[in-house]
Amino acid sequence: MFRVKDFMTSDVICTESDATISEIIDLMHTKHIHRVPVVKNDELVGLITEGMISNSGTQTTSLSIYELNYLLSKTTVHSVMVKDVIYAYEDDLMEDATDKMLKHDIGCLPVVNPEHKVVGILTQNDVFKCFLNVLGWGQKGSRITVCVKDEIGAIGALSKIFVSQNVNILNLGVYSHTDGVAKIVIRCDASDPSKLCQALEDAGYEVLEQASNQ
Repeated sequence: MFRVKDFMTSDVICTESDATISEIIDLMHTKHIHRVPVVKNDELVGLITEGMISNSGTQTTSLSIYELNYLLSKTTVHSVMVKDVIYAYEDDLMEDATDKMLKHDIGCLPVVNPEHKVVGILTQNDVFKCFLNVLGWGQKGSRITVCVKDEIGAIGALSKIFVSQNVNILNLGVYSHTDGVAKIVIRCDASDPSKLCQALEDAGYEVLEQASNQ
């Protein structure tokens, strides 16, 4: 779980490098997409985006609309696309793919299999979906943020409080470590978290916030 293939768009639309810019503009408009991997024999050779198409026309602003349309109908994807494409493998961890997008300041990654065939595309929206999935967004229950000592057995001790209150932990995320204390976001199936939070505080835990989602 939480590999690129679990969150990518697998029904990816690709194009060949000899397609014209006009054809790509029509394709993007019709399919409501903003990025198109470029392939040759199904292997990744480039990437073209709306931004690249817009930039390609910045030096032709003096042309009439007819001249511009003619130019776009004669310009091929190969002359505009990024050829040194940054991509991900389908079995890469989502963390690795997200880190790659951040480091290179890019909004998507074409996804390939071990044979370098394009099998999908990973966008920022897919990363957002993964983040929400990790934290259990949309599930009924409660969301509690609690401070826990960063030490061996801390999660086990914390979970015993939930067991004692007959509450099931659905999702858990650690998002901050300061002075040996971790802040943990827990989504659980308690409809009313007040009793659970009181039990946590009685056991010495600091509950930072609580909210129910029914």
